[in-house]
Amino acid sequence: MNRYKQRVTLAVAAVLLPFTVACGGERADSGAVSVQQPVTGIDWRVDGITVGAATRHAPATARLRIDEDGKAAGNLGCNQFSARATVNGDHITIGDLRTTRMACGEERMAFERALARILTTGTLTARADAGKATLTDGDGDRVHLSRSTPG
Repeated sequence: MNRYKQRVTLAVAAVLLPFTVACGGERADSGAVSVQQPVTGIDWRVDGITVGAATRHAPATARLRIDEDGKAAGNLGCNQFSARATVNGDHITIGDLRTTRMACGEERMAFERALARILTTGTLTARADAGKATLTDGDGDRVHLSRSTPG
């Protein structure tokens, strides 16, 4: 490889590395090391949450976006929210949520309260691959995400 290509490759790697979530040394079926996909800078649809052994499907409006610049925003299922976010590798901490104050049906409001609790009770561990992501809190509760498609 000539020096120019080598420098370009190293420059691209230096730019992209901070935007990926670290995953350790997991191996795919082929034996190659898998590369964790980024979680930040992507519009995610919230598919559901798992609290304990129970998984609940999210309302269609539930969304989440976490940016490298320290912002998180989205929809909890009924209300819009925004918050500060700290991203450190595969660890994400979301601060207190600022939300709108709309009222929805009890089922949507219960989902919203549970999602808000998972997002804000401590550091989340992020895992992303192939258009899917999971945020897991310290209790093992999870937020299941899919990459949003433009509508």
